[in-house]
Amino acid sequence: MIIREVIIRKLEMTMKNPFSTSFGTMHDRQFLVIEVIDEEGNHGYGEGVAFSIPWYTEETTNTSLHMIRDFLVPLLKEKRIQHPDEVNGIFKSIRKNNMAKAAVECAVWDCWAKRQGMTLSEAIGGKKDRIDVGISIGIQRNFHTLEEKINESLNSGFKRIKVKIKPGYDIKLLSEIRDRFPDVPLMADANSAYTLADIELLKELDQFNLTMIEQPLASDDIVDHASLQQQIQTPICLDESILSAEDARKAIQLGSCRVINVKIGRVGGITEAKRIHDVCQESGIPVWCGGMLEAGIGRAHNIALTTLPNFKFPGDTAGSSSYWKHDIISPEVIVEEGTITVPHLNGIGYEVDFSEIEQHCIERIEMHL
Repeated sequence: MIIREVIIRKLEMTMKNPFSTSFGTMHDRQFLVIEVIDEEGNHGYGEGVAFSIPWYTEETTNTSLHMIRDFLVPLLKEKRIQHPDEVNGIFKSIRKNNMAKAAVECAVWDCWAKRQGMTLSEAIGGKKDRIDVGISIGIQRNFHTLEEKINESLNSGFKRIKVKIKPGYDIKLLSEIRDRFPDVPLMADANSAYTLADIELLKELDQFNLTMIEQPLASDDIVDHASLQQQIQTPICLDESILSAEDARKAIQLGSCRVINVKIGRVGGITEAKRIHDVCQESGIPVWCGGMLEAGIGRAHNIALTTLPNFKFPGDTAGSSSYWKHDIISPEVIVEEGTITVPHLNGIGYEVDFSEIEQHCIERIEMHL
């Protein structure tokens, strides 16, 4: 396969509901859609999931666009790609910028799967026909609003509830949730808001029977997390700290976590996500697929990834209607009784809705290779 053309689209879509974490609140979501076209006219699509502000990692929508246009796409010129795993190696000369790499690599995976007449799930070795999903609920203005959202989510069949916590918005919040929902599978996401100085407070989390606490300490740490995991019963899930299979191996060796969240964008693409999956599976560490408030293309890639066997916990891949008035794929991602049926069309399994894309497109770049 030779990539002959790449189209970069920058989109901005308004979320149905503002999403708040310890970093801040998002009302509008900027993201990239990458389209690659091979020499046979096959089209593949990837989504750049970096935020417009460097809250989650150092990458932003604009830095990703710069990296893709000026560095990554030129590296693909005249390359004959036998398998999408090769793209990871082609991009090795570029340090980090994982979300930019993932956007392009995912588009190549989609294109290659279509070329082979396979679903993306089949192409990566997935085995499931349906995946379980949970939902991530951002910080709310009061408990009554949060309670309504949890009720609504449970009534919709979601298999797990994740809530955001931060200092001053943690023990009381979780206590109120447990009083109202004593048996719901519940996890707390701290987004690196704590330090080891908060260890006595973090020990109090054990009383709430959480499925896990996600990334309580620094975003680049695995050492302090190992110390914390030794002192609390609640399983620690690492997110931002794990950028590669090597990171996963080291964290497991240190005992820094008992669960790992895999995000395609964070780790640089599907190839590295599969490697992390395999390392964790060999070590008996379950994984699950986190979310980045994706639109439909990124959501489709997450669905395919979650069909791998070691994805043991419901992921954050909720249905399109949870976030968008209209998504950019057809049909939209639909959750039924807490599960998503894996699509059977070749590639990502959904058609791209170009009328919706063009409505939200604020920049377009065409590159001929």
